[in-house]
Amino acid sequence: MIDQLLKTPLTELTGVRHPVVQTGMGWVAGPSLVSGTANAGGLGILASATMTIQELEQAIIEVKERTDKPFGVNLRADAADAPARCELLIEYGVKVASFALAPKPELIAKLKEHDIVVIPSVGLPKHAVKVASWGADAVMIQGGEGGGHTGSVPTTLLLPTVLDAVDIPVIAAGGFFDGRGLAAALSYGAAGVGMGTRFLLTADSRVPEAVKQRYLAATLDDTVVTKKVDGMPHRMLRTELVEQVEAGSGLRRIIPTAKRTLEFKKMAGMSWKQLAIDGRSMRKEQGRTLGQLALAANTPMMLKAGLVEGDPTAGVLASGQVVGVINDLPTCEELIDRVVTEAAASLKRGSSYLI
Repeated sequence: MIDQLLKTPLTELTGVRHPVVQTGMGWVAGPSLVSGTANAGGLGILASATMTIQELEQAIIEVKERTDKPFGVNLRADAADAPARCELLIEYGVKVASFALAPKPELIAKLKEHDIVVIPSVGLPKHAVKVASWGADAVMIQGGEGGGHTGSVPTTLLLPTVLDAVDIPVIAAGGFFDGRGLAAALSYGAAGVGMGTRFLLTADSRVPEAVKQRYLAATLDDTVVTKKVDGMPHRMLRTELVEQVEAGSGLRRIIPTAKRTLEFKKMAGMSWKQLAIDGRSMRKEQGRTLGQLALAANTPMMLKAGLVEGDPTAGVLASGQVVGVINDLPTCEELIDRVVTEAAASLKRGSSYLI
């Protein structure tokens, strides 16, 4: 395990050794991957959106049994039980709370009262400005190259515009997989990088081996962005199922959508009232239509089928475009060590150009 080679606002803010974040991927970022990242000196983020609150508590306990290093939990800011989940972070002394959407100012304030670092994800400079004004400690941006829900603006344009808009640390995600990318992000002015697909494809990831091999076989043009899975732009591997979904009509998707909505409700332990509250919140905050809300309940179950049950014929495989250049399955320690070492060498080489 290498010593600290890079000190940035991210390492200072969170207490991690290296400015590398393993993002909170649903069904993927569990205790094994998070603790593996934390022990290697990076910031591991536990994905809680696909967990009940009881499962989240057990996952936090397991991570803390595996590591004494800082880690984070990713939360859905629009979930009806978001305040209760934040209480768990406070109770167990979790270092970082990350959010896929902007948390309310009062939630940010409560977390910060307990010295929890708040890092929302944003897709536009104006969103970064908003959460910064509410007290967020840092933001993570994801360019269009990233996997899962994503925008259309590439990281190379989104990153500098967000850096120009706010004074808090900015973590760059979308298209990162090696030390050259980390060096480039730091040169832009970022405080570190977030990587999803690269951490999914590690030995510490609990994704089934056959599914990992499917990812490793992908080329640069093997991902697609579609709105037909849950009504929002979603980058994933181009599988036979995805091709069928892309080609299918809305009418043909009604029955499977309703079935998976019921499965999601049961899995999450949610009452119909909670499901309705979450739906109203998503409709208000994100402007989704009723049709998009119905599709949104598909996503957790389709991701579970692919990433947990290992059946791409029944599920989807979220993926960033970097999948086409990844060809190995290192441990988290091996990955972080080589990314940081390569970044330091790249920055040193770049400094040699100065007169």
